[in-house]
Amino acid sequence: MRLTSRTLWPIRWGIFVLACAFLYAQLTSPKGIADLEALRDRAASDVHAGVWVALVLLMVLNWGLESAKWRWLVAPVEEIGGLRAFLATLAGTSVGLVTPNRTGEFLGRVLFLSPDARIAASFATALGSIAQFVITLLAGGLSLVVLLLLERPLPWPGGGLSVTLVVLTAIVAGAALVLFLSPGLFRQLLLLVPFLRKLGEASGILSRYARHELVVVLLLSLLRYVVFTVQFVLMLLAFDAGLRLGDALLAVPLIYLVTTLVPTVMLTELGVRGSVSLAVLGALGGVASGILLAAFTVWLVNLVLPAVAGSVVLLVVRIRTRRA
Repeated sequence: MRLTSRTLWPIRWGIFVLACAFLYAQLTSPKGIADLEALRDRAASDVHAGVWVALVLLMVLNWGLESAKWRWLVAPVEEIGGLRAFLATLAGTSVGLVTPNRTGEFLGRVLFLSPDARIAASFATALGSIAQFVITLLAGGLSLVVLLLLERPLPWPGGGLSVTLVVLTAIVAGAALVLFLSPGLFRQLLLLVPFLRKLGEASGILSRYARHELVVVLLLSLLRYVVFTVQFVLMLLAFDAGLRLGDALLAVPLIYLVTTLVPTVMLTELGVRGSVSLAVLGALGGVASGILLAAFTVWLVNLVLPAVAGSVVLLVVRIRTRRA
C-alpha cells in the first residue's frame, strides 16, 4: 500500500494509541504500580540526584549512538541530518514498543526518509540490527564463559546447560557475524524468500558497503552496548542490590543475552526483563528489591521515555508521502 496523507494519519494515531495503551497496561499492572511506588519511595532518599542526571544523559547518548549508526547505514540511499535521524530513531522506539522483540523499530525510522528510499533503507536498517545482535551475543557468551571459569553460581543447575548455551551462542553469533560482514551473501539468502525477490533492486544496497564501513557500525554497536550496560550496573549500585561491581559487570551481559534470545511481546517484556535479572543476579547473592528496581528503572528511562517522545514525534513531524 502506498502511503498518502489520508492513510498516514490513521497509522500515526494507531501507533500513538497502541504505545499509550501498552504503557498504561504495564504501569498500572500490580507489578508496575508496586515498582513505581518503590521507585518513588527510594528515589529521593537512597539515590543521589547526580545518578539520575547521569542515567538520563546516558540514555541520550545511547539513542544518539543508535541514530548515528542508522544515519551512517542509510547514507548510500539518502543523506539525512543528525537531528532528523535522532527523531526518526525515537519514532522507531514507539513502533518497536508494540512489536515482538521491538522488531518494528525500522518502520518508524524509514517514514522519515523519502518514499523512494524507504525499502532500501529497511535493508540497511536490518544490518544495524544484526550488528547489535552480534555484539549482544558475543558479550553475553563471553560473560558466561568467564562466570563458568570463576565458578560463580548460575540460575540453572549443572554445567551441561551452560556449555550448551555457550556453544549455541557461539554458532549463532558466528553465523550472524558472517552475514553482517558479507552483506552480499546476506542479500542472496534474503532473495531466496519468494516475497522478497521482487525487492531485488532495493536490496542492492547491501552490496554497497565496504568492510571498513561495516567495522565502524560494529564499533558504534559496541559503544552503545557499553552505555546501556553501564546504566544497568549504575542503578544496581545506586539501589544497593548487594552485588560486587565485578559480579554485576559480568552478569548484566548474560541478562541481555537471555532476554534477547527469549521471544517477548509488549505485555510480557517488563516481566521477562525482571524475572531474568532476578534469576541471574539473585544467584550471585543480589537483593531482590534492588535488582527489580534497577531493571524497572532502566526500562523506564531507556524505553518508556524515548517511546513517549517518539509517539509525539510521529504525530507532529512532517512525513513525505509523494515520490520525487
